[in-house]
Amino acid sequence: MKNLKGMHHVTAITSNAEKNYEFFTYTLGMRLVKKTVNQDDIQTYHLFFADDEGNAGTDMTFFDFPGIPKGTHGTNEIHRTSFRVPSDAALDYWVKRFDRLGVKHTGIEQQFDVKVLAFEDFDEQQYQFVSDETNEGRPSGKPWSKGPVPDEFAITGLGPVVIRIADIDYFSAVLVDAMGYKKIAQEDNLYLFEVGEGGNGARVIVEFNDQLPQGMQGFGTVHHAAFCVRDKEELLQWQQRLETIGFRTSGYVDRFFFESLYVRVANGVLFEFATEGPGFQGDEPYETLGEKLSLPPFFEDKREEIEALVRPIDTVRSTKTFEKEYE
Repeated sequence: MKNLKGMHHVTAITSNAEKNYEFFTYTLGMRLVKKTVNQDDIQTYHLFFADDEGNAGTDMTFFDFPGIPKGTHGTNEIHRTSFRVPSDAALDYWVKRFDRLGVKHTGIEQQFDVKVLAFEDFDEQQYQFVSDETNEGRPSGKPWSKGPVPDEFAITGLGPVVIRIADIDYFSAVLVDAMGYKKIAQEDNLYLFEVGEGGNGARVIVEFNDQLPQGMQGFGTVHHAAFCVRDKEELLQWQQRLETIGFRTSGYVDRFFFESLYVRVANGVLFEFATEGPGFQGDEPYETLGEKLSLPPFFEDKREEIEALVRPIDTVRSTKTFEKEYE
């Protein structure tokens, strides 16, 4: 069986899809590549923000479950999502941009062999930028060419998720023995794992924390993290491997944009295994990705019902010109 390729996507929960769209589009400069609904809860938007082309390993996605309470951060949760930027100079740019736009951040710090900048959004969802200055390994994606952030500073993909765990020995075994990661470094209570080609796009950071209470899922928290496999054949091999080890899985799920498998690997931690394709350009042209409500073919007969359940959100960008903001 081949190694996992690294991150595929991270899915989190927002209190407000409109504010979420504004933050990711105008503040972070990521491209909305798909506006669809949660296939298990069709009254809920599912927004996909990614690189210029919607490549696997670059997308952060959001649910806006109606009426869900605010989550609380704690242990046994996927605590923070990382985004890759091209250089250390990009971090300096983002500090100035966040200060100007009023985004709460920690300033630039060192984490293992990488400079990082932690920040949060209006829901106190936790993020960080990781610099690709000295990165080797899995390639990143392409900046959104028509977005507001200059290419040399823009987000190009996902870095490592940071997972808080109360039982570090158990969770290390999950990553190493079940998923094929290697532990490559430790700093105090932080453990760094890597898979495949390695580098920022193929890493996971685990924070050992048995002091905080259990995190509670809600808006402002991560729902699940997805790891990249090449195709359906590999996905089914992972299903067999995980079930042989003793995990209960969802079984194969066709999400149309990719194919999936879900497994809860620890209390509060849900992982997905997802294929690289087919991708997001099958039902929309590149120029207008994310501008219409996109539904998989097996939901088209419910379009009228779904459009009545979800309020309209204007996500048209192909008619707009974004000035590159250098300050």
